[in-house]
Amino acid sequence: MEPLLASYLQQLHLPVFAEQYAQVADEAARANLSYDRFLLLLAEQELAQRDVLRQRTCIKAARFPVLKELADFDFGVIPSLNRARILELARGHYLAQAETVLLIGNPGLGKTHIATGLALSACRQRQRVRFYTAAGLVNELLAAQEAMQLGRLISGALKHQLIVVDELGFLPLSAVGAQLLFQFCSALHERVALIVTSNLRFADWVQVFGSESLTAALLDRLTARAHILEFVGESHRLRLRQRREANGWIGDIPLPGEVAPARVVGGPTPPPRAGAGAGGGGAGPPPPARGAAPPPPPPPRDPPGARVTCPLIGGQQFDDQVVNFSMITRLA
Repeated sequence: MEPLLASYLQQLHLPVFAEQYAQVADEAARANLSYDRFLLLLAEQELAQRDVLRQRTCIKAARFPVLKELADFDFGVIPSLNRARILELARGHYLAQAETVLLIGNPGLGKTHIATGLALSACRQRQRVRFYTAAGLVNELLAAQEAMQLGRLISGALKHQLIVVDELGFLPLSAVGAQLLFQFCSALHERVALIVTSNLRFADWVQVFGSESLTAALLDRLTARAHILEFVGESHRLRLRQRREANGWIGDIPLPGEVAPARVVGGPTPPPRAGAGAGGGGAGPPPPARGAAPPPPPPPRDPPGARVTCPLIGGQQFDDQVVNFSMITRLA
């Protein structure tokens, strides 16, 4: 490529033109394409790359805690959930109408998964999205008010096409926090689409906001033009626990979010229970029956500071005083 042409393409912000020009020119010459067709091929590649970059920018700006796709959601575990309705929402018609999507149900049923999946679909339609937890949003509102920047924060939110407020109801709000959240939602009403997830029925929202009049006013706005999806069923985390227990994973191997017991491989044995063994006033273990073979000797203990091989993590070795079951689980 001519250096002058490369410079012009760089100034015009056409990186794909500059990168693909030589290859597309060779292909066009071999296929005897017209100049118009050659230019069209380059323009199509440039626009396709810009679309990909735009989607990535939207997803990054949304600040999702975890990316979750609708295709990965198991609709079979919640038969009452209308899959066709959710997939229709993913097409984004509610965004243009600035409508609200309310996901209501007990914890562990996938409300955050669906909310994230819908928001990701909006990002891929090149819509501006922002994901908040309810507690995080209230904290930002309080900080903005203290810094005399509340109007600026709300003005920034109004530039989005979708705002997600997750986990409303897990924590009660202060009186000031409830008022600021009401002000925020009122400003977005009929101007920006909103997705809200909550583990509380509407009748229980007063527990969060602390005021019946404030709660009623907020629900009046949120439900005026809303798609309400109710999640009914058994918690996914509870099903996971039951499945793992059925497969023999009980006791020592914790589930996600649990704290494993602080047991050390090769370390000192836990103290005996009160009333058991010598010195505790108990009888100790019963003597072997007459004529029975003596019990086998205990396995040799590792000396302090020994290296312990852990088969759960590929036979790696660690100091016996620092390896506990929670560490093994994290490294496995």
